[in-house]
Amino acid sequence: MSFRRLLILSHRWLGIPMSVLFIVWFVSGIVMMYAGGMPQLTEPQRIERAEPLDLDAVRLSPTQAAERGFVFLEDPGPTVLRMVDGRPAYRFGEGRWAETVFADSGEILEPLDLPRSRAVAARFLAMPEDRIEFERTVTEPDQWTLVLARDLPLHKFRADDDAGTELYVSPERAEVVLVTTRMSRAVAWLGTIPHWFYFTPLRVNQPVWYWTVVVASALGCVLAVLGLALGVVQFRPSRPFRLSASIRYRGWMRWHYLLGTVFGVFTLTWVFSGLMSMEPFEWTRAQGFRFGQDVLSGGPIELARYARAERSDWASLLDGRTLKEIELLRIDDEPYYLARYTHGGPTDSAKRERLHQPYPISGRNEAGQLLVSAESLSAREAPFSTADILGRLKAALPPEHHIVEHELLEDYDAYYYSRGRQAPLPVLRVKLDDPLETWVYVDPHLARVVAHIHRLNRVERWLFNGLHSLDFAFWYDKRPLWDLGLIVLSIGAIVMSAIGFVFGVRRIGRNLRRAARRARRV
Repeated sequence: MSFRRLLILSHRWLGIPMSVLFIVWFVSGIVMMYAGGMPQLTEPQRIERAEPLDLDAVRLSPTQAAERGFVFLEDPGPTVLRMVDGRPAYRFGEGRWAETVFADSGEILEPLDLPRSRAVAARFLAMPEDRIEFERTVTEPDQWTLVLARDLPLHKFRADDDAGTELYVSPERAEVVLVTTRMSRAVAWLGTIPHWFYFTPLRVNQPVWYWTVVVASALGCVLAVLGLALGVVQFRPSRPFRLSASIRYRGWMRWHYLLGTVFGVFTLTWVFSGLMSMEPFEWTRAQGFRFGQDVLSGGPIELARYARAERSDWASLLDGRTLKEIELLRIDDEPYYLARYTHGGPTDSAKRERLHQPYPISGRNEAGQLLVSAESLSAREAPFSTADILGRLKAALPPEHHIVEHELLEDYDAYYYSRGRQAPLPVLRVKLDDPLETWVYVDPHLARVVAHIHRLNRVERWLFNGLHSLDFAFWYDKRPLWDLGLIVLSIGAIVMSAIGFVFGVRRIGRNLRRAARRARRV
């Protein structure tokens, strides 16, 4: 068999099933450009829906509350004062093992029963309890709780509203952890679920899901390479040269050839970058130098340095804004409060932003928060000193590593950015001379490390974000130019794949009919 014949047969028979996947990937990709990922409860949405913090009901200081619970006083972990089950409470630690102590009585939160869970859901939606219907207790991940397996069990409720809202309440934490609507569920079925194979039976088995995506992406790369190779092999320049005479195909097959030659390049880069997102190679998982969590804080918070919150102290600071929660922080060895309050503006932008922000970046520049000194109860608006931040970073470095460059960025660079401009600015960028040439980004307003990005992360940024979202500075932020470009390229790839699929199905039909005629003759 000749090389050209081998290329044709390989591309034909691999293309029949893979063209279906290509169509699904490109259609769902267009949906994800605007709909974001899976339904989730974002932090802005949670704060917006939270009850106002009732400081008049607070009777205990953080130390007194910690003594009532099973809390390690020397290192209580993240500590937040918020409303829990309609009462102010301190939450020490995070995740499933967090300890919640009510600030009015010192009682420890016990898992909620169904009536109290229903009340939590009703307060979240500001809706009467008789319009909240219990559906079931989720003990195994369902379609919408695939990433919440550690939070199970959850009580699932359905609201009697026009949006078809469904809520998942954690009885352990007495709070809503996920909200979906009829629209968000439908959009997920059109976008994220088929795009990333987020089907529950497959997704709950991590190894099987991982290799399914990797193998499918790898086969897609092979198909795209075969198609591009055929584009070269099947091109026969005529003399004198005429493009129409140089292409041996006619009709719709000619269109498949032309579209494949142009859009096959982008198909290859998209499928390859999708493969890179799964980190199939060990080098993408390399760990560079990382500073400890307390490098800029000075250590764990000291509860004794925080007094009981008084409404009179906070009234002037908030200036009429509605206080929702207070987090205890230690920054530069000093105690601070981070107050979060209700603010206007859309609350769903974070969901869309998640798909357009490099994954090593944590933290958001939330408009509804205020940093307050716990000693003077005065708001701090100025950023922390660059010299102090650099001094602490230098002190935490091992002797063989050094800071080789630092710069306070007033705007994003190629590795620290967000489309919705939600990552904090300004940001201090610090470059190290460790073997992987790590860059560290620090939010000076909270003296918090928000990203460690080493050399291989920067390579992966271009292999995934760059190629998959066409995330290049010269047009990524220029809308609707970026939207039009991606949609045109996606539609071209969809038409190319659809033509190939139709021809493939027709060929299978012809082969089956020939086989049937032979069988009848026999």
